[in-house]
Amino acid sequence: MGPLRFSGGGPNIGARQMIKAILFDFGQTLVDSSDGFRQAETDAQAAIFKDLRITDPDAFKQHYRRIRADFHKKSELSRVKIWQEVFRHFGQESSADEMQKWERTYWRTVQSKTRVFPEAPPVLIDLSAKYGPLGLITNTQGQSDANTHRISAYPELAALFAATVVAGENGVPTKPAPQPFAVCLEKLGVAAKESVYVGDDWRIDVCGARDFGMHPVWLKHHTVNRNYPEGGADVPVITSMDELPAVLEAL
Repeated sequence: MGPLRFSGGGPNIGARQMIKAILFDFGQTLVDSSDGFRQAETDAQAAIFKDLRITDPDAFKQHYRRIRADFHKKSELSRVKIWQEVFRHFGQESSADEMQKWERTYWRTVQSKTRVFPEAPPVLIDLSAKYGPLGLITNTQGQSDANTHRISAYPELAALFAATVVAGENGVPTKPAPQPFAVCLEKLGVAAKESVYVGDDWRIDVCGARDFGMHPVWLKHHTVNRNYPEGGADVPVITSMDELPAVLEAL
């Protein structure tokens, strides 16, 4: 395979670089859980609103969404911590037992509505054969009673990756911090400039990988109902994993 030319994003723009590894995010990149998260959030908010025994649903939604957004900006994804902060905002104590019950229900709902993008496995197999080892870097989901990431529910998919890093566990901070990218690349024995990172989140995946010196590709899947932020003029954008091989050849 000949070297690839990169025309945007990452270091050494315009310089020829040999790609030795391709790394991926998990959620909304390899699997679609968007419907599951929406349903889980709706159910959790209804349960919390009822438990708080307050009377203004609009004020509740406003403060809930603000608190959740503040946590997400810090890449803090623990639902229990978010809910505890919601209770504190309304001056009430939260029940640990109720929190655990809501959290288990939340993740069961997400999992029940998660599907692997059908094009993902064959594309991953093809890329592994052409470009070398694949890596996976995904942020922890923040469950308080689970020791495994959701990818463990997909052993055939997980087996396609030579290195997997669950950022937020084992002392590794969550993306977009540089450490998870460094740890995964070290496991693969590949330099940042020799790698491509594919993810759906602009701040966490695209900017995180680019800031570390990798070559990002932004996946904005055409079947995912989501409001993507503005940006990405200098980053390759794909709407399906099927498009990734051609993008790699054209970079």
